[in-house]
Amino acid sequence: MEYPKRKPNRLQNYDYSENGAYFITICTQNKQCLFGDVGVDSISTRMIANIWEQTMLDYQNVYCDKYVVMPNHFHAILCIKRADMESAPTISDVLQNFKRHTTVEYIRLVKQGLVMSFDKKLWQRSYHDHIIRNRKEYLKIWQYIDTNPLEWELDCYYKGD
Repeated sequence: MEYPKRKPNRLQNYDYSENGAYFITICTQNKQCLFGDVGVDSISTRMIANIWEQTMLDYQNVYCDKYVVMPNHFHAILCIKRADMESAPTISDVLQNFKRHTTVEYIRLVKQGLVMSFDKKLWQRSYHDHIIRNRKEYLKIWQYIDTNPLEWELDCYYKGD
């Protein structure tokens, strides 16, 4: 049996620990809406935000300029400022840590009956990244993250299309 070939998610031969800004999107498994309604202060949304902020503190030269928790996905501008470090974390390192901690905490909240359950995995296998190449692109992405909650009604996953 021949399995389908996956398209590589990452830019070939690019060092994702390099200085730079990256637009990151992580989706829940099967795009299940687990994090409450847009704009509603839910326990799951607060948990995701808290763990993201703690994850940023765990990495000395990694910071986040902007993020948003949506019902079935998460957007962030992740910045790496490597300075003179010999080995800096990669985006993958940071996001694996984030996904692991959010999954553990979400399971704890499910067991307490505080959030809805999910099917086997909280997050999809990988993530989408975009290397932000200039200030114009950075500002466009910042605005996109800012307006994404307002555009939620147009999301085809929300409407069930």
